[in-house]
Amino acid sequence: MAIEVETKDCSMLGDGEIEEMAALCEEGNNSFGIGLLSKQAEAWVLVTTAREGGRLKGFSFSTLERIGGTPSVIIGASSIQPSSRRNTVLRAVFTELQRRAVMAFPDEDVVFGSRFNDPGALELYKPLSSLIPRPDHRASGEERAWGRRFVKRFGLSSLSYDEKSFTAIGDGSQPCVFDHTSLKPEGIRVETNELFKDLNMDRGDTVVAWGWAMSEDLAKLA
Repeated sequence: MAIEVETKDCSMLGDGEIEEMAALCEEGNNSFGIGLLSKQAEAWVLVTTAREGGRLKGFSFSTLERIGGTPSVIIGASSIQPSSRRNTVLRAVFTELQRRAVMAFPDEDVVFGSRFNDPGALELYKPLSSLIPRPDHRASGEERAWGRRFVKRFGLSSLSYDEKSFTAIGDGSQPCVFDHTSLKPEGIRVETNELFKDLNMDRGDTVVAWGWAMSEDLAKLA
C-alpha cells in the first residue's frame, strides 16, 4: 500500500490529529505528549504527515527560512512508527521536506538541521551531502558555526551546547528530536555510535546534526 504524504500549516492541525500523533509516539523511544505536540504546533510553521491506509505512520514539524541568508529547513519534533515499513515512511517524509525546500528555494543549496538522540535516526540524512557531525571528519570553524546557529534556532541556550561534541545538554525535559530507530542497528558504524555514547538520556541530551541538499538533487524533486 502506498504511503500518502501531506504537508499543511500547523495552524490547521486539529486536536484529534495531535492526539493521533501522541499515540504514535508511544510506540517509539520518545513519547511526545499532547501538551508538547500542541506547543510544537505553535512553534513551527509546517507539519508533514505520512499515512498508510488512512493510519498515521509518521510526522514531522518544520520551518523553512533563511538563516543568515542561507536557505534552511529546521526540523522540530518528528516521529516515525517503528514498524517493518519504517524506512519507506522515513524516505517519504524526508522527500516531502526536500520537495518543500526546492519549492521555497529554487536553484539553491539548502541546509537541513535537526536534533537526535539515537544514531539510527541519522538515516534521515542519507540523501544529503557534507553531514556534520560525521565519522572521520574534523569540522571546520564555519561548520561548527552552523551548530551554534541551529542551537539558537531551536531555542536552546548557547551555554548548554558543546560545539566539539555537537551535544546540547538537556534540562530534564523531553527533547524535541527526530525519533527514528534503525531496522538494522547492527549496521550502524561504530564511529557513528560513538557520537551518541555520552548522551544522558534522562537529562534529555541531544546531538545537533545537519547536512546539505544540493540544488541539482533538489531540482529532480520539483
